[in-house]
Order: sequence, then structure tokens, then C-alpha cells
Amino acid sequence: MKKEFAVIGLGRFGGSICRALSEEGLEVLAIDIDEDKVNQFANIASHAVVGDTTDEAVLKSLGIRNFDHVIVAIGDNIQASILTTLMLKELGVKHITVKAQNDYHEKVLTKIGADSIVHPERDMGKRIAHNIISNNVLDYLELSDEHSIVEIVANDNISGHSIIELDIRAKYGINIVAIKRDKEIIVSPQANEVIQKGDILIVIGADVDINRFEKKEC
Repeated sequence: MKKEFAVIGLGRFGGSICRALSEEGLEVLAIDIDEDKVNQFANIASHAVVGDTTDEAVLKSLGIRNFDHVIVAIGDNIQASILTTLMLKELGVKHITVKAQNDYHEKVLTKIGADSIVHPERDMGKRIAHNIISNNVLDYLELSDEHSIVEIVANDNISGHSIIELDIRAKYGINIVAIKRDKEIIVSPQANEVIQKGDILIVIGADVDINRFEKKEC
């Protein structure tokens, strides 16, 4: 079954995550206290609702504890962000990612048990969404609208095979530009280089091709 996500707060950051997850065909519940913002996402997210997430009854009515991952992207209202995160923890949400406004905010979020805390720049929503949905992706850097560099952890499916055996370039149209192995970095690895489990592959290519490789690799 596909994972289900909820995004609370539909400003620039929350909105970009909501769009990116929805574009991946995932189930996304979009929530904001502002009806105008919710209306903007009515045809983008799977569901879009107006709600005050500092109200426990509202969260319960939305069945929020059944979601695999909740992203708290509330804007400038630090108190609402903290209260929402606290209630999500108390309701037993599996994984909570929260946008922090400053270092103080992050310290509080850490103390109350947020699983992931981010300090996003304007354009980082897509990058973080990509990391959220792929267990093996460590980092994601957009080169353009269609091309990226991605760090992917090698797992059992590809470890023990050489680059030439995997034939990644021919099959997926992407290139392994480097391999991080413990403290060593192998730049422009040779075709006979054998991938080891836990290696970090730095690959470059078109987003659609990288996504195909991630699905195979995962």
C-alpha cells in the first residue's frame, strides 16, 4: 500500500511539499486554518480541509494518527507549530517532520519528540519531499527543472555487482559520478568497481531516470 501523508500549513514551504508529493501520485491530506489556501490545493492534494490543528478534536476527526508521515509546515506561528507537534506525538503519529523557524524553536521541537526538523529555504520543499518518500536517498540537489544529483545508499539489490554488470548507464540513462565508501571517495569509478552494501552512490541524470533507478534499487 502507498504511504499516506498529511501536510499541515500550506504556505510556500508546505505548499511545495504538498505539490511534490502529489506529483509522485501519493495520498496527501492538505490542512490549513486559512480557507483560501485550502481552496488552492483542492485539486492538487487527495483531500484538502480547513482545520485548526491546535485543537485535538480536529486532529482526531481527521484520523491523523493513521497517516504514515505528517509534515508540520506552519508559518510564523511558533506556538501553533509546537502545540500541533505535541498533539501529533500524543496521538501516536508514526513520523513527524516539522519546519523550524529558529534555533530556539528547534530545541523545543527536539524536546517534545519531533522525528525530523528542517530549516527550509524557499526552494527546498521538493528536495525534502524527495527524501521523505525514498528510504535510500540521502540527499537531492536540483540542477534544473528536469535534472538532479542524488546520493543513494546501495542495498542488497545492487551490492556485490560491478558497475558494468549493473549496466546502469544503458538501462537507466544515469551516471555514477562518485562512490562514498566509509571515509574514502572514489571519483569517476571504473566499470569493474564492485558496489558494496552501504556504499553511497552519487548519481547524476534526468529526474525520471533517477526515479526509475530508485524504484529498482529500493
